[in-house]
Parts: sequence; C-alpha cells; structure tokens
Amino acid sequence: MKAKPFLKWAGGKTQLIEDIKGQIPSTFTSKSFTFIEPFVGSGAVLFWILQSYPNIKKAIINDINTDLTNCYFTIKDNVLDLIEMLEFWELEYHSISNDDIKKKEYYYQKRELFNTRVSQQTIQSALFIFLNRTCFNGLYRVNRNNEFNVPIGSYKKPQICNKPNLLAVSKLLKDVIILNGDYSDTLSYSSENTLFYLDPPYKPLSNTSSFNSYAKEEFDDSEQIRLKHFCDTLNENGHQWILSNSDVKGKDPKDNFFDDLYSEFKINRVTARRSINANPSKRGKLTELLITN
Repeated sequence: MKAKPFLKWAGGKTQLIEDIKGQIPSTFTSKSFTFIEPFVGSGAVLFWILQSYPNIKKAIINDINTDLTNCYFTIKDNVLDLIEMLEFWELEYHSISNDDIKKKEYYYQKRELFNTRVSQQTIQSALFIFLNRTCFNGLYRVNRNNEFNVPIGSYKKPQICNKPNLLAVSKLLKDVIILNGDYSDTLSYSSENTLFYLDPPYKPLSNTSSFNSYAKEEFDDSEQIRLKHFCDTLNENGHQWILSNSDVKGKDPKDNFFDDLYSEFKINRVTARRSINANPSKRGKLTELLITN
C-alpha cells in the first residue's frame, strides 16, 4: 500500500502534487539529493516524493507544532501500540454512533485529556489522531493557551484507525530525520544538491479565513517577510526551493503582497479547491501560488 497523509489537514497538498511535480527540475531525477520540508503538516508532499524519487539520500522534515511532530515520532517508532489504541477507541466510538449525547461526552473527554498534555507520547499521539478524525472538518486550531478547541464533527462512524496506511507511513519514515523547531533550523541539514519544499501557514484571504491559529504563535505578515529572506538565503546557497501560499491577488486584484515580495522569482498560479469552510457556499475552486527560484 502506498503511504498517504494520516491526518485531515487544512491546506493539504494532495491535490497540487502534479503542479508541484512540474516545478521540480529534471536534474533531481538523475542524481541523489537531499529533500527538506520545513513545514511538513500532513506530509502529502513528503510521502509522494519519498515514493517517487528513490534517489533521495536524505530526508528531513520539521514543524513548529510539537503535537504534530510527536505524532510522526510515534508512527515512526511505536506504530503497533498506536494502532492498538486507535482500534480500541474506534470500536468504542462506533458503538455509540447513534447516541449524540454519549458521542459528545466521549469526544470532549478525549479533548480535555489531550489538552492536559500529561499523557505518555503514544497516548498523546493517539488522542491527536482521534480528535483529527472526529472533530469538525478535521480542522486543527488552538487558542493562546495552546489548547485544541475545535468542536465535535457530525460524522456518524468516521475511520479513526487506518492500520494499513499507518504501517506504510511508519515504514516510509524509517530513515527520515524529524525536527520540531523554527523552519530556519533546517538549513544546517542541507547538502550540495538539496530541494526545499516550503508550505507555511497561508496568508489569510480575509479576516475570517485565517488558519494561523495552527500554533499559538501567529504567522503574520512579518513572518511571511522573514520567510522570504530565508528563501533568499537558500537561493544564495545554491539550493532549489518551491514555496506555496495563498493568492491574495486572486481575491483582491490590488493586493500585490506576494507579487512584490517575490518579484525576482518565478510566481506560478495554480488551481486548488477549498474544502474547509463553515459555509458550504464558500467552498470551491481558487488559485494558489507556487513560487520557485
């Protein structure tokens, strides 16, 4: 079985794989290279590239979200215990699928336990996956106290444990270096032939569309500018990079934030589909940016 993301994730890149593939120079198919993903998220690009480029000699992933990177560590090192836990919780949750009151009690008890962050890592990772599979739209959001605060979703019998996929992901992560810190720390892991894929928290298209509560620290415009300087450094060091972000100009033709910021690089607009929005009428196609040097 081919490994695929084990989480639902706002801004997941599965649908943009072909567009991203089109931006990778052909030189990366012929000789060994290092792949670095400083904002790994749900890992759609990571899993695709590891299964498509057997000439990768080293892969490094990073994310500022400790709960997320702990999940990667658990799947890599302790996947069987994780599966056992998730399978048990899935059976329990499905057994009360017709009782909304009991389902809510079960969900919010798990959410409260998760937010105490006192559990051993495998339990905490299982809670993370459980909440992701049962919460509203698979959204990950925390408040200023780093507490997960997404309400229960309306799924009757969601799949909480995909055992074949978790095993496939574990196998794929065997030699992957997992980091939990600032994206700039990944630079020290680069080598002569390195490809960076950067998928930061997107700049919001409106005041109500922000997913920047992904971590308790906000990724605002000053952070977007800092990231551009990081791309400048990658460029100066001779590394190939691809960066994705929202197309704010597509929403407001007068908004040249990214067009001005990355004016010396190649800016490509690609079609994506928005699937997470409380208002169904606001889900649909839109353009996103793929920027590269």
